[in-house]
Amino acid sequence: MVKLSTTPRITSIDLLRGIVMVIMALDHVRDYFHADAFLYSPTDLEATSIPVFFTRWITHYCAPIFVFLAGTSAWFVHQRRGTRETSLFLLKRGLWLIAVECIIVSFGWLFNPTFPIIGLQVIWAIGISMVALAALVHLPLLWIGIVGAVLVFGHNMLDSLHFENAWWYFLHDRGKADWFGHMAIFAYPVIPWIGTMALGFSFGTLYSKGYSSEVRQRLLLRLGLATTFLFIALRALNDYGDSSLWSMQNSAAFTLLSFLNLTKYPPSMLYLLMTLGPAILFLAWTEKVKGWFASALIVFGRVPFFYYILHIYLIHALALLAAELTGFGWDSMVLDKPVWLSDSLVGYGFSLPVVYLIWIGVVLALYPLCVWYDKLKSNNRKWWWLSYL
Repeated sequence: MVKLSTTPRITSIDLLRGIVMVIMALDHVRDYFHADAFLYSPTDLEATSIPVFFTRWITHYCAPIFVFLAGTSAWFVHQRRGTRETSLFLLKRGLWLIAVECIIVSFGWLFNPTFPIIGLQVIWAIGISMVALAALVHLPLLWIGIVGAVLVFGHNMLDSLHFENAWWYFLHDRGKADWFGHMAIFAYPVIPWIGTMALGFSFGTLYSKGYSSEVRQRLLLRLGLATTFLFIALRALNDYGDSSLWSMQNSAAFTLLSFLNLTKYPPSMLYLLMTLGPAILFLAWTEKVKGWFASALIVFGRVPFFYYILHIYLIHALALLAAELTGFGWDSMVLDKPVWLSDSLVGYGFSLPVVYLIWIGVVLALYPLCVWYDKLKSNNRKWWWLSYL
């Protein structure tokens, strides 16, 4: 989510980021509007359906691509500003995002001014990873890549270790603990995310002046295919790389779901391979993409932070209205826990097709605001504080 300001933007990166922003909203609309969200996990193979599973599964691509491309964008900043300024920028930006997660984002999910819980999720993970990258950028590029690879490919070796304390939840295990007088949910343990951002930073070198568009496309294609095939091969072995093993199910379709049902909290090595491989292939195939639809999606990719904050508040505000109109009362959406864990909302919600319609409406409603904000940033590059929004 680091923004470029003076060098030409890579439209394929903005396009990919814009697509995952749009897809991300689908998962959050499902959380607040799908009737089944209050009954079972969409990836619970004992209860889910194929459409519900893939409605959740497709959104798995969002967080890894966010973090990976944040590292890539940091590489662009490094090329423009040098090591010292980049390190300082990443440190300030990272600390800012941590504060935003704890205050603005946490309130948006709950609409509860008492802040009964603090959700440490993707913005938190990006912030922590930026703080770590602020230190890593002082290393040679090769070592940054090595650190990233070790963290991504090696962190599953820690899966058998479990400690009930906030520091371990912060680093590797998902959990909750008292944190400065609030209940903090460590939803995004940071070790693999730091590794993902470091790899994204190293990946940025493919966009240096030393590579023509044609050469870069060939390299991206090879890297994307290699990553995807590595995922398939390692997942088929059913050994290392994810704590959740796949198994034969009652049908071929559900066996496929089991194969794809990977661990996100924290993101397993296989989860990251599964999501980043196709993302790299997408960058290879869209180097020169044009058209009105791509241009519209690029707008979202140019203002990701602005879009992220707005979409949370808009979705939750619409959920307040929906709860009031369906007899549950708007106050049922003033939450003291994640919405899908709220027992009082069992019976509320809509069918999956309605969820998709609401999702489309949310995206369309946010588009003109994102166009306006993109123009504001483009026309006021000297306003330094805009780089934090």
